[in-house]
Amino acid sequence: MLNKTIETALNKQIRIEAESSQIYLAMAVWAEVKGLEGVANFMYAQSDEEREHMLKLVKFINERGGQAFISELNAPNVTFSSFKEMFEKLFEHEQFVSNSINELVHITLQEKDYTTHNFLQWYVAEQIEEEAVARTILDKINLIGDDKGGLYLFDRDIKQLTVISSAGEPPQK
Repeated sequence: MLNKTIETALNKQIRIEAESSQIYLAMAVWAEVKGLEGVANFMYAQSDEEREHMLKLVKFINERGGQAFISELNAPNVTFSSFKEMFEKLFEHEQFVSNSINELVHITLQEKDYTTHNFLQWYVAEQIEEEAVARTILDKINLIGDDKGGLYLFDRDIKQLTVISSAGEPPQK
């Protein structure tokens, strides 16, 4: 049985994961309109993945005797000055999500809820991977600079991007 402190904290994370999905969906739309098909497809997949993260939390809360709460969402930014700025925002957002997950883990330890603590370890590992992917993409973008040919190749190659982080397995696409 979830206590109210844990249930409230998990419901806050549901909102963060839902907003993450919307942020990446907005990025996908922006990239698609700019003709960056590979980047758009990558972002659509990221959006779907964030929704799966949200649903995993919803199911967990409900299975543990709590009630998941689906709240209103903040509207995401829909314009970017460049694809580099967009990926910088993605990286910043992943760091924000990692901090939120870490805070959740801290709360579970304070509340001595080891079941939820164990459940959240999947999210901890996932965030290591998400940050590694974002960091790798930014490194590649910085290598490209303003080279249009490099952007073309990056857009094509992001479809096959695989990063194996210290957390283990490459992210599932």
